[in-house]
Amino acid sequence: MQAASRALARRIAGDIVMSDNPGLAMRKWREIFGVSRNEVARRMGIRPTVISDYERGRRVPGAKFIRRFVEALIEIDAERGWPVVRKLSKHLSVEERGVLALRELSEGVRFDELLAAVDGVLLSSHTVDRVYGYTVLDSLEAIEVFDGNEFIYIMGVTSERALIFTRVSTGRSPMIAVKVAPIKPAVVVIHGTKRVDPLAIRLAENERIPFILSTVKSVEELMKRLERLASPEAEEGGLRY
Repeated sequence: MQAASRALARRIAGDIVMSDNPGLAMRKWREIFGVSRNEVARRMGIRPTVISDYERGRRVPGAKFIRRFVEALIEIDAERGWPVVRKLSKHLSVEERGVLALRELSEGVRFDELLAAVDGVLLSSHTVDRVYGYTVLDSLEAIEVFDGNEFIYIMGVTSERALIFTRVSTGRSPMIAVKVAPIKPAVVVIHGTKRVDPLAIRLAENERIPFILSTVKSVEELMKRLERLASPEAEEGGLRY
């Protein structure tokens, strides 16, 4: 359940951060997990009144506090045998459906660093300054199972990330998927082909998205290069277990 819990933790943290009322979002997730204020406060090493203050909007939670709060919920659920994570992961987790890796980069990496890490050839005329995360997809599986609305689930905490498609034939299907998705990545990388469909390049130009062909020999090597690019400043999904 570790992979499912990490995916779910990212979703919960993102939901709280992006909420117009983070305190109410915290309360919602605490109640979904069936955890009392006393339980989560004890796990976090704080007073229950602190949790109450956040939930009632008297305080605004920062990223570190949200992380500790989500970790507490997951840890308590683990001790109970994962009842909530098992239930929610059936609907929310995407890690077993074509997502090979999903990482957040706390300080980001420069575009030229990403390009070098993937032995990339830039196929479009656009660039960005930095990316703050990456998602690696098995394109054959991901494109088959995801609809446009589900792309939000593979964007992690931020869409300012590289969406990396492996096992690509021509690049057309990944770019069509990106075109119809409601949220666009900052960069698209394709891997596994030497013949790129001109339509894919045109779509990238129209969407003003940097479009990169990775020439790394294998998916395994590509994953290792990305891990080296991310370390030590990045933490998987922003949470460790």
